[in-house]
Formats: sequence, structure tokens, C-alpha cells
Amino acid sequence: MNAIELKLLRNAEYLQYVKDYLAILNLNNPVQLGIESKLTDFTTRITELEALYKKALASEKTQVLLALDERRDNAVNGIYYFLLGNTYHFETDRQQKAQLLLSNMALYGSGISRLNYQAETATINNLLRDWENKPELADAITTFDLSTWVNEMRAANEEFNAQYLLRTQEYGDANPETVKSKREETNLAYYTLRNRIDALHLLVETPPSPYTTVINQLNALTDQYNVLLVNRGTDQQTPQTT
Repeated sequence: MNAIELKLLRNAEYLQYVKDYLAILNLNNPVQLGIESKLTDFTTRITELEALYKKALASEKTQVLLALDERRDNAVNGIYYFLLGNTYHFETDRQQKAQLLLSNMALYGSGISRLNYQAETATINNLLRDWENKPELADAITTFDLSTWVNEMRAANEEFNAQYLLRTQEYGDANPETVKSKREETNLAYYTLRNRIDALHLLVETPPSPYTTVINQLNALTDQYNVLLVNRGTDQQTPQTT
């Protein structure tokens, strides 16, 4: 069956993917397919993960994080589009300096505002460090008088990180099993089930295989989520929702 990088899916996307995967399997007579025991374990892991995820979302700090994440995303996107506009400036010097800063941002990958929480925090910190310590970049920031934008991005990122650590501590104290560890358990059940279907399909000696239909349906689902991941990587500055 088609592969997907599960670790790249955000929690909400991951949960929806495995639930959709489960729904498709349940519609294809799992008993007849000989996968009921593996499916039961997969179902249990998904149920546990969903309960844990809903509990995390209910946290007051989670709502604060969502607002702070949007705030820093707006700063990143605002700077990006400002610089992009200046690449069309009639003054060559401003064009070059805008491109210089955009090239520096591109070093950290496309779509900074679409990275997961921890990755975005680290990326913004690296970006700020570059803009402070590299003379040509610092000069470009001064030329465009971007200090207020930069300060806003820094403040939002620092506040986000502080709140994220507080929520992690609170969540860890309240829940011995974190969403991350539960995702790992769900991954294991997912791969076990997927490999079981693949193996049974390969063992069919006389076509047509009774697994062809369900495999095609699961592949179609996986392809949809792979497109989502590809678009995330190429759509540079569409704001993220985690």
C-alpha cells in the first residue's frame, strides 16, 4: 500500500487520517478479510488517542497557544509579503536587500508559519539570530525599518514558547500518557494492520484478490493526505492551523 510520513501530520490531521482509515476498513468486512484482531487493537489506540487529544484541546493554555501561534504567524507572513513586495521596488538597492532577506528565510525551508509548534519556534529563533549577527542582514532590516515587525515576531515567539512549556508541564503532570506517546502506539497498530493486509494480499494465489478493493480505497485516502503534505511544503506562506 502507499506510504505516508505520519510524523508530518499535525495532531488533528493525524487523528482524522487514522479515523478515516479505520472507517474504510470497517466498511469492507474485516472479519472476512481476516484482520479483525489487528483492527480491534487499532480501534482501541485511536479511541485512546482521541480522548487524550480532546483533553489537551480543552486546556485553557491550548487556546492561548492557538492565539499566540496565529500572532507569530501573522508577523512572519507580514514580513515575508513586505519583502516580496520590495523585490519589485524601482530602486535596485531595495530590491537586492529584500531578496537577501527572503533568501535567508528560504534557508529554513518553505512555509515557516506552517511548521509544527517546536520547529517554528526554533526556526524563528534561528532567523532572528541571523538578522542580528550578520551585518548585511542587519543592514537590510534597518533599510526597511523592519524593527517593529521583528520585535513583534520575537515577542510573540518568546511568549508562545513560554506558554508551550507551561502547557507541556501541566499536561505531563495530568496525563502520564502524552499525545506523542499515544501517537507512537497508534503508529505501531497502524503499521501492523497495514502490513497484515499487504501480506494477505500477496499470499492470494488465484486472482482477483479480495483485498484489492480495500487497498485501492486506502491508497486513495493516503494520496489525499500526501497531497496535503506536498501543498504544505510548496504553499510558502498560507497561515497554519495546528
